[in-house]
Amino acid sequence: MEFETTATADAPVHQLFPGIRLRPLWKGANGASANVVEIDAGACWEGKDVHEPGPEEVYVVSGVFNDGFNDFPAGSFIHAPAGSWHVPQSKTGCVLFVFYPEG
Repeated sequence: MEFETTATADAPVHQLFPGIRLRPLWKGANGASANVVEIDAGACWEGKDVHEPGPEEVYVVSGVFNDGFNDFPAGSFIHAPAGSWHVPQSKTGCVLFVFYPEG
């Protein structure tokens, strides 16, 4: 079995909203995916980010992430269960590792 690797710098960039970019790193056969999300200072998700069909796992790599309610500094881990929601944003900018185990 071979490992699959991707350098963040080599991953394609998809702008989700102004100042919020997604870099897909890996996608599994069952829809699972691993991604890097970059949020510029002052950027905010447009509307609610609802976690469907499954949960979302977030690790704050750098900066301070805000979910619309709380600040999470670098080194924080957030488990968002299926059906939950938040409004991703950052006053200072941040980089997140985001994993969707169920797509």
